[in-house]
Amino acid sequence: MRKELLKDPRVVRIVAPLLVGIVLLGSWQLICVAFKVPAYLVPTPLNIVQTLVANFGSLFGALLVTLKITLLAFLCAVLLGVMIAFLLVQSRIIEASLFPYAILLQVTPVVAIAPLIIIWVKSPTPALVVCATLVALFPIISNTVLGLRSVNPGLLNLFKLNRATRWQTLVRLRIPSALPYFFGGLRISCGLALIGAVVAEFVAGTGGTGAGLAYQILQAGFQLNIPLMFAALLLIAATGVGLFSCMAWLTRLSLRHWHESELA
Repeated sequence: MRKELLKDPRVVRIVAPLLVGIVLLGSWQLICVAFKVPAYLVPTPLNIVQTLVANFGSLFGALLVTLKITLLAFLCAVLLGVMIAFLLVQSRIIEASLFPYAILLQVTPVVAIAPLIIIWVKSPTPALVVCATLVALFPIISNTVLGLRSVNPGLLNLFKLNRATRWQTLVRLRIPSALPYFFGGLRISCGLALIGAVVAEFVAGTGGTGAGLAYQILQAGFQLNIPLMFAALLLIAATGVGLFSCMAWLTRLSLRHWHESELA
């Protein structure tokens, strides 16, 4: 029975990372205790958890602010990315004319343009959402365009042979073919939306009731409260893992009955 469980891919995907995490955290704790590393340099995992519990109210409120910006930016990136991708695949000329600007948007550091966006957009929350959206947008565009272009030539010729309209070809052939690529873009984009939100918060330096986790990290750094800084980083990392897991679950739910990537 135990051997059968170990051979189950679903069990392995859960148990193997947990075992690695336990070993790493245990080693971290032992090294810090053995070498008497001070908490203001590297806190122990136990110290981080204690700080997280002690400051859970303020950290959880900051997490909700960051998560709201992340989800709004992710939603905007998905909507804009899909619309732009559909526009690009209508013509090779349109794609050749506009896709380089999508690449330019991707390679431009958000830290460089975030101050301008914050100045142009007066309200803090919309400005942060715009910054995070710019970071998360390109994977949706790139993956969706690739998926819409990656159509089986034989099936495409079959649709043409049966005089299918452009709309019928798009809905019944190109979109189903693009779904695996699209969901791959979602898994990348959700993490980038979180990164963009945190970076934008760092640049904006918003405080008060609208402060996110980045502000908590800045305040902890100014106060040399390193355990609090690690606790905020832990929440950011856990949020990123949670978002990725949600997108992976959505991918499996949508593709498990027909696409080979999720059949195993």
